[in-house]
Amino acid sequence: MSNNQKVAVFGSGSWATAIVKMLCENLDQVGWYIRKEATLEYIKEFEHNPNYLSSAELSVNKLHLSSNINELVSYADILIFAIPSAFLKSELDKITVDISSKTAFSAIKGIVPESGLIVGEHFHKTYNIPFENIGVITGPCHAEEVAMERLSYLTIACQDAKKAKLMSKLLASNYINAKISDDIIGTEYAAMLKNIYAIAAGMAHGLGYGDNFQSVLMSNSIREMKRFIKKVHKMKRNINNSAYLGDLLVTGYSVFSRNRMFGNMIGKGYTVKSAMMEMSMIAEGYYAAKSAYLLNEKNKAKTPIIDAVYEVLYLNKNPKQVFKKLTELLD
Repeated sequence: MSNNQKVAVFGSGSWATAIVKMLCENLDQVGWYIRKEATLEYIKEFEHNPNYLSSAELSVNKLHLSSNINELVSYADILIFAIPSAFLKSELDKITVDISSKTAFSAIKGIVPESGLIVGEHFHKTYNIPFENIGVITGPCHAEEVAMERLSYLTIACQDAKKAKLMSKLLASNYINAKISDDIIGTEYAAMLKNIYAIAAGMAHGLGYGDNFQSVLMSNSIREMKRFIKKVHKMKRNINNSAYLGDLLVTGYSVFSRNRMFGNMIGKGYTVKSAMMEMSMIAEGYYAAKSAYLLNEKNKAKTPIIDAVYEVLYLNKNPKQVFKKLTELLD
């Protein structure tokens, strides 16, 4: 894996746009798959994404844009996927070329609903990509701050340290500090779980709980995350590192957090459907809550916060009553 390998990003949302912006700092050409032809043509003409991170200026002269997923899969050696997990399979199903020899990085914070697998495992099982050719790009980082070029940190996880180091080089700049990790499964699960906890934080805020309770909720969330991840992938890791605790905190507290915003609306009395209609972005934690709950039915970790979010979102239980019960389970 060398610096002259071609890279393509798949997805047109805020995180995909931020990754494209970061890559353009270091590469002469970046492939970018955008499903909608109208969005692609707009970017070509006006040099920014009309729907997400519209303040971020894009180096269009460096972009190889296409609405044909197979064209860009064939073009690139390194594939970076930033498509919401709920829609990933429908996009991947369009691929007709062999991708088993490609290097695939996931920037997706969720489980593939159809397979019940985290994205890296899904690539391995469905497309025969070796685990050493699969990586994860995670935070703590909000796309909106990348657009504003505020100092941000990324964690790049891969079994192959050389691939992780190269990806960190491709993304690093004077406003991006990229660290590497060998905990590909743990960081990917953490990226998924923190969205559920951010929804819980939003629900609590919507219900009128203050900062004192939020601190208890976040403290319990990181311990719950540790228990959950230990059940699915036991290895030595420091859960207080930025890839875990840092990502949880920024997602739980930031004004840019769509998952917190979604939870806040639910706490204030919105139905799931009405909250989703009001938001223009995907709240990954909604889908993650169901996947994590079902997975934990087998693993049996103690997860009262995940359980509470699941009960509100999928069993239509009253948020006020669920959180009253939750407060008695936290310490």
